[in-house]
Amino acid sequence: MEIFKIVGIGLVATILAILLKQQKPEIAVQISIATGVIIFIFIATRLTVVLEVLNMVAGKIDIDLVYITTIFKIVGIAYVSEFGAQVCRDAGEGAIASKIEFAGKILIMVLAIPILVALLNLIVRLMP
Repeated sequence: MEIFKIVGIGLVATILAILLKQQKPEIAVQISIATGVIIFIFIATRLTVVLEVLNMVAGKIDIDLVYITTIFKIVGIAYVSEFGAQVCRDAGEGAIASKIEFAGKILIMVLAIPILVALLNLIVRLMP
């Protein structure tokens, strides 16, 4: 199972980071970042299957691909900003992590505007 590989990589990296944190804290941070990137890439390859299935379903139920694409972008921004914020927190930079999360939330809000407008237009058309 893939989760055992991911957890194994995470545990080995954690042990290495803990051992090196005392003598070489900059290397410990680099190990943390590299491990996060490796796990992210490993999972990103699995997401292509999910995206293909969702695109197929969207085509069958005749949803405009602009909305599906926007939702994928929103989810991507959420994951990437969370990943970046956690890396910053691991490096002891909580203030920068908060700024990354804030920027991610703003970008999500900006991307969500067309969906909200379409939803409000639909509600207005349904009202007598």
